[in-house]
Order: sequence, then structure tokens, then C-alpha cells
Amino acid sequence: MTTIDPTAKLRALRDSVDNIDAAIVHMLAERFKFTRAIDRLKVRHGLPARDRARDVEQISRLRHLAAVSKLDPDFAEMFLDLIVAGITADHEAPPPRRRSAVTELDARARRLPAAP
Repeated sequence: MTTIDPTAKLRALRDSVDNIDAAIVHMLAERFKFTRAIDRLKVRHGLPARDRARDVEQISRLRHLAAVSKLDPDFAEMFLDLIVAGITADHEAPPPRRRSAVTELDARARRLPAAP
């Protein structure tokens, strides 16, 4: 029988979580890059800032993906709300005030329910 060093196993599991966190940060940076491009396109062509129908579609799509992935759909929706709030605050704030967008995002994150 092989004994497993729990400390080494814990380190390996945490390393995997850290890698996933890094990937999430990189994906969010890419998402912000594209949403800023979308924002500039909308402004240039006089398109509305929000598309409520798309918002509803996105929520439905992500809730379905969450359920299929065995993730709580409510958590997925709250996560999307958090991202959209950050993006909205980022787009609405002039560049020197973008830090306030991050502050708003942080405040919303702190209101998320604690993990069980």
C-alpha cells in the first residue's frame, strides 16, 4: 500500500487551483479587451449601450452551461452579474476613474454569499 503525503497532495491541488485562477484572470482581461472594442463600435455607430435581449440570452445560456457542468446556476449568474457590473463601470468611467470601477466590482464581490 502506498502512503500519500497529505502536504504534498494539498500543495499539488492548490497549485492546480492557482493555475485555474491565473487562467480566469487572463480570460477576463481578454473579455475586457473585446468589450471595450464593442463599446467603441457602439459609440461610433450610435448603437445602444445595452442590449437587454442579449443579456437575457446570455443569462439563460450561462445558467444552462452551469447546470450541465454541475455548477450552481445561481452562482454562475451572480458571477456574470459581477463581470458585467465591472465592465459597465469600466466603460462608464473615464480612464483616470477606472480605479473606481475596480472598487465597485470589489464591493459587489464582497456582497456575494459565502461558500458553504
